Amino acid sequence: MSQIFDLCLATETLTQDAQQLGVTVEDLKRIQVRVSATLMQQPEACLQLHYYVTLPFKSLAAQLNWPTWQSSQVGFTDYLWEQTCLECFLAGCLVNKDRLINNNNTTNTDEVTNYIEVNASPDGRYALYQFKSYRNPATLPPNPLLQADGQTRASINWTDTSKRQIPLLETEIDAKAYSHASTAAENSLPKTSVSEALAPKNISSKLYHYERSFRMPLNQLFNETACTNDTIIEYIHPCVILYFGDTALYFAPKHASPPDFHNRQYWTPFNGQAALDK
Repeated sequence: MSQIFDLCLATETLTQDAQQLGVTVEDLKRIQVRVSATLMQQPEACLQLHYYVTLPFKSLAAQLNWPTWQSSQVGFTDYLWEQTCLECFLAGCLVNKDRLINNNNTTNTDEVTNYIEVNASPDGRYALYQFKSYRNPATLPPNPLLQADGQTRASINWTDTSKRQIPLLETEIDAKAYSHASTAAENSLPKTSVSEALAPKNISSKLYHYERSFRMPLNQLFNETACTNDTIIEYIHPCVILYFGDTALYFAPKHASPPDFHNRQYWTPFNGQAALDK
């Protein structure tokens, strides 16, 4: 079905962040960020990532920098992490394996630590980068991930066009029902899609909900001939940076201290069987 991630907030500067935003630390901890990862088989093998952000009240929603979707913005753009950014780090079977071959035709020892960074802005911009090992190369912007031809940059395909046209959905959400639906999704409730399982069901207190979804063809990310689709991804680390004015909040399943999305020690093994869309 899908592998579900509840992202937690990095807490190193939480007191200062709350003061800057005019809210309490507990208010910030009530922000919910959730990501579902699904392996799709049709029309082509791809990884779909769906990001859900829920804010507890209007004053935070008013400060969130969540850019409006614009089809004209879709394309590769660097430095997206300097704004609200939907991210994911992936490790697995290599695409363009020859790029990591030394001049003496021996395999680079960094191959086993190779990984990909995906950045996406709610307005449609994106970037995919490839690293040989931890933050290597250290150039900024990082080296773009190239497709198998070694020249074309990898890309993403945005989905759920009806939802992305409205960046802010002021919906009445029952938090208890939301939590129950999330548990059902994690337990792979039969014949229930993740989007349906995580969607608001009943009416209670007002929350502010945002979401975006995109797909990435596996043949652009990894070497599909090296392993099967359900094992092609070994580790996954979905992350979100939310900017409220000049204040950035960092969300991930687990955090290094200080926060460092690139630290592979905190990544999650990818559950290909759970994520497979059946």
